[in-house]
Amino acid sequence: MKFSLFILLISILLTTGYFSAATQERYQEALFDSVVVETYTYASKNGQNLALDVYTPAFDTEANRSMILYVHGGGFSGGSRNGAEIVSFCKRLAGYGYVCASISYRLTRKDTSTGFGCDCPATDKLNTFQAAVLDLQDATFFLVERRESLGIDPQRIILAGSSAGAETVLNTAYQPPMCYGLDSGPVSYAGVISMAGAIPDTVKIYQESAIPSLLFHGTCDELVPYGTAPHRHCKEGQPGYLMLHGSWPIADKLEQLKVPYWLHTTCGGGHELAGQPMSLYFDVITSFCYEYVIRKMGKSSHTIIPGDQTKCTYESFNFCKP
Repeated sequence: MKFSLFILLISILLTTGYFSAATQERYQEALFDSVVVETYTYASKNGQNLALDVYTPAFDTEANRSMILYVHGGGFSGGSRNGAEIVSFCKRLAGYGYVCASISYRLTRKDTSTGFGCDCPATDKLNTFQAAVLDLQDATFFLVERRESLGIDPQRIILAGSSAGAETVLNTAYQPPMCYGLDSGPVSYAGVISMAGAIPDTVKIYQESAIPSLLFHGTCDELVPYGTAPHRHCKEGQPGYLMLHGSWPIADKLEQLKVPYWLHTTCGGGHELAGQPMSLYFDVITSFCYEYVIRKMGKSSHTIIPGDQTKCTYESFNFCKP
């Protein structure tokens, strides 16, 4: 009878994933086979309900888990928080022991005559960035307020985003700590993962606002510059002319501040780097989160993926030459 009960107990532990989670290292490898997904409305603005999906490892009793908060791309006019690739990405992260959240936000360029290109006035582009930042901050506040029921550590929230989402997370991440009235003190994001993102001004990155950063980018990105260049190649004098600073100048600023970063450059790569890392470089993402955020042991580094940049419209970079 005792032997039968022992076998039954082991079967339950294996079924729930508890046995493997207890013998492996959280955040370094897949621990959980089952993930619970719950949807919440975090804000209502202009008659629109803004929702987020929370992915939690099933049967996990950990109370202070790190969270990865993802923002989708789509030129601020399209995209969704629950596309197939995003769902797969978030479930995979939850399997590593993270709580992952993916948010909807106001798509302020949707159904506009100018879109987000060179006919869209630069001031409208900046306002678009700001609206998305405010939505992400509201989503963060919603999650921090529910930190106990969600089992998350508000001091270990990592932002991640692709394309327009990368622009959103970068513009949100490099801000001074926010005061939520927590016993643990003001909250800064613990890290940021940008997939083909840029910001209008690197001045916003200073000692009190800089955080560990993982920056994926292709040197031939035609939409969001890898270096410093006009957004979408808009010409000076066009309404949408706006200089942006991509992954290269962001990494340079972090280097000056001695804040750790991981610049991941694909020579000759285009805007496909907005989505590829979620699957192609998933191991890089989990390594960054673990080494730079969880252990706080990351050192600044530059990974260069060889490629042909001779057809780049933007500037070339010496480290990409064969």
